[in-house]
Amino acid sequence: MDRLIYLSMSGANATLQRQDVLANNLANVSTSGFRAELQAFRAVPVRGDGASTRVYTLESTVGYDSRPGPVQTTGRALDVAMQGNAWLAVQGLDGTEAYTRAGSLQVGPDGALQTSAGLPVMGDGGPITLPANARIDIAANGTITATVPGSKPQQVGKLKLVTPQAPMQRGDDGLFRSADGADLPADATAQLRSGALEGSNVSAVETMVGMIAAARQFDQQLKMLQGAEQRDQGAAKLLAPQ
Repeated sequence: MDRLIYLSMSGANATLQRQDVLANNLANVSTSGFRAELQAFRAVPVRGDGASTRVYTLESTVGYDSRPGPVQTTGRALDVAMQGNAWLAVQGLDGTEAYTRAGSLQVGPDGALQTSAGLPVMGDGGPITLPANARIDIAANGTITATVPGSKPQQVGKLKLVTPQAPMQRGDDGLFRSADGADLPADATAQLRSGALEGSNVSAVETMVGMIAAARQFDQQLKMLQGAEQRDQGAAKLLAPQ
């Protein structure tokens, strides 16, 4: 059977993968701190006897879009937007340290500072716990000050902010980690903006255009498969005994 069938199938499969990535990006266009996932493909010639007239499509993972998203002022004391390439350290469900740009924080029933997903927020000395009924202020360097009614303000912790020197890897939980899995050191110069949130860096228009282009490309791959099937049927008729 002509190898065109397998080549078209690999192209169609790659296009479906790209469509999945684009759909996931579009679904997170309103997710705070979301980084658009990138995906690329490369053409690899088929090696073998004769001329290399056919190519396969192979995935070439390029990671994520590191550009910052738009920052919107909320006025909420527990909302923080990381500046520059700073990331907020949290504790993942597996107990390891991970990093996020989603800065919508909350206080748990036990006073633990958490993300909106319920993950503990890490400080310089571990997870941060806040006193009950306290007014919370977060400075630009991540220092947390709590003011309990009738008492003086006191520093209760400092958010662990890191600045990775190399691209990180996105996990299945949506959090980012260093390429070697090691914890990154705190960056004393990292800054954040209190009372604001960073939005997703996904462009809804660009993503929709990409989805339309992927759908058209998938249709072209199917047409190639149909053409190969028709040629195979024609050849079978010619070779069939009369």
